[in-house]
Amino acid sequence: MPTVTLKNVPADLYDRLRRAAEAHRRTVTNEIIACLERALGGRTTSPEAILARARKLREKTLNCPISDDEFTGAKAAGRL
Repeated sequence: MPTVTLKNVPADLYDRLRRAAEAHRRTVTNEIIACLERALGGRTTSPEAILARARKLREKTLNCPISDDEFTGAKAAGRL
């Protein structure tokens, strides 16, 4: 995979990137990649790939059911 080096990034811009990365639980590098993908139109993902990812996520949560009340409470608490 190609590598890009950014020089002379203004401190305030880097701080905004760092805070956004923390908020999205990403590294600064992954946050920059996400910003570039949004700015340039992102990747095109096939419906099959989206469904495959959804199935994998569903498999991970099969043994961790959550009730509607728990889900609503988590949303209200800002956890979702």
